[in-house]
Amino acid sequence: MSETDDMVDALAPVITAFQTLGVGHYVGGSVASSFHGAARSTMDVDVVCNLKEEHVSPFVESFDSNFYIAIATVLDAVRRKSCFNLIHLPTSFKIDIFISRQRPVDVEAMRRAQMQVLGDDPSLNVAIASVEDSIVSKLEWYRLADETSDRQWDDVTRLVQLHGDALDVDYLENASQSVGVADLLTRLLAP
Repeated sequence: MSETDDMVDALAPVITAFQTLGVGHYVGGSVASSFHGAARSTMDVDVVCNLKEEHVSPFVESFDSNFYIAIATVLDAVRRKSCFNLIHLPTSFKIDIFISRQRPVDVEAMRRAQMQVLGDDPSLNVAIASVEDSIVSKLEWYRLADETSDRQWDDVTRLVQLHGDALDVDYLENASQSVGVADLLTRLLAP
């Protein structure tokens, strides 16, 4: 099996659980930036969601013995609006679940995510973060890592090179301002 096949096998039950519970979600991180052309290898998938306390038990119960997931960790992440992970044991793929903090930029990123197809056979229909939201998120992570993550900076640089004039610069400027990375966006977009 390929890395993409493993990712789809690991991700599909998570997406099904969110859909069954009516929980808004989208794929972000390096999988989203790879989808938009800035490809790199990864053994995890970042998913942003609107999971709430009432969803925790049915969400956790929807996974079989192919997954490692701890209900206490999920509940803590939901309460703190942080993150938790699941591990798909057959493939060792890790699914990092980020609980949306519901800031205006987070709500807008969820709204802007578009349904796309990941993989070939098997394939999975899933919402993917827009290229602009991928850039803003990666700039925010770059800042949080004391601006030392070459991988994050390389990803956003490639996304800008690939999408250039098609980017919604007004949206990028407003979103980056709202999360405190407008200076990084200015540096990124500088000729």
